[in-house]
Amino acid sequence: MSKTLTLLQDLIRRPSVTPKDEGCLEVIAARLSPLGFKAERLDFHDTQNIWLRRGEVKPLFVFLGHTDVVPPGPLDKWDSPPFEPTIRDGKLYGRGAADMKGGIAAFVTAVERFINDHPNHQGSIAVMLTSDEEGIATNGVVKVVEVLEGRNEKIDWCLVGEPSSDKQIGDVIRVGRRGSINGKLTIKGIQGHVAYPELAENPIHTFAPALKELTDEIWDRGNSNFPPTSLQVSNINSGTGAENIIPGHLDVQFNLRFCTELDEQTIKRRTHAILDKHGLNYELTWRLSGNPFLTQPGALIDATHAAVKTVTGYEPKDDTGGGTSDGRFIAPTGAQVIELGALNESIHKINEHIGLDELETLSLIYEQVLVNLLA
Repeated sequence: MSKTLTLLQDLIRRPSVTPKDEGCLEVIAARLSPLGFKAERLDFHDTQNIWLRRGEVKPLFVFLGHTDVVPPGPLDKWDSPPFEPTIRDGKLYGRGAADMKGGIAAFVTAVERFINDHPNHQGSIAVMLTSDEEGIATNGVVKVVEVLEGRNEKIDWCLVGEPSSDKQIGDVIRVGRRGSINGKLTIKGIQGHVAYPELAENPIHTFAPALKELTDEIWDRGNSNFPPTSLQVSNINSGTGAENIIPGHLDVQFNLRFCTELDEQTIKRRTHAILDKHGLNYELTWRLSGNPFLTQPGALIDATHAAVKTVTGYEPKDDTGGGTSDGRFIAPTGAQVIELGALNESIHKINEHIGLDELETLSLIYEQVLVNLLA
């Protein structure tokens, strides 16, 4: 059994549902400390973080990952227990296998092999891990970056081990991500009896035209690197549960995944303009999850393309799709940031899995990236 697989099995057995870590950080530190990595815990509130660094000189290459996983969902729907790693038909099943404990196991063993072959490598290597990526991500990487920036510890290259691959390992490299902003909206009405609508004001009715305009709005047309921005309603709730009461308020949650054609203030201004146009009595609060970022062609992208080609024989595609990742906190520091990891087909699903061959290929790609940049 390979070292990568054995490590991944150990990590999956730890039910680290966000923001829990369940000892995963200690496992990784124990593997890397003998190689000269200095471990620094940077925990904030209920979030556990670790910064493991080998070397003090530039350039600094960082593997970034998260040990937390999403809840498994209905246990009776799994073909095997989600926190008991199980091999079937050439695949390892378990929560976190692809997102993203598989990536963590792969870059740990890649680092081990690389340092064994290149003990006097150029630059420095670091591993940054958090237990709060799948949650609200307020005390994880964003706080670690603040610490690093405060002491002018600059990252040059960052590879995030998120599941980026589509049909085969390494076929897609995320070179950027859209921004994400969330709105929490309350439309105020006047509660009353459905038989006397003239004495009430139905917030569902008053909001309906504005909702259509918000969702029909062409926020932008995207660009060569990003698709057009979209507003999506994620939750909407109103009423008392009784069939004869006009509700007094309507609660709406929505999200915009926005590209580099927009910014936070423009989105807010245009949203408020639409709501105000319809004369609504409302309250709206915002939460910015992250701004869009794009890594331009350079040493990191070149090294990763070459690594994938060397290990697999095919050329990867650069892409900016998907959701957000902790890379959004690294990019503003000036670092080159990409994401490369497992196939994303089964992430967050029942029976999440990773192919055994895919896991080994991923580790080899990570090792080759290090060779291309630091050997």
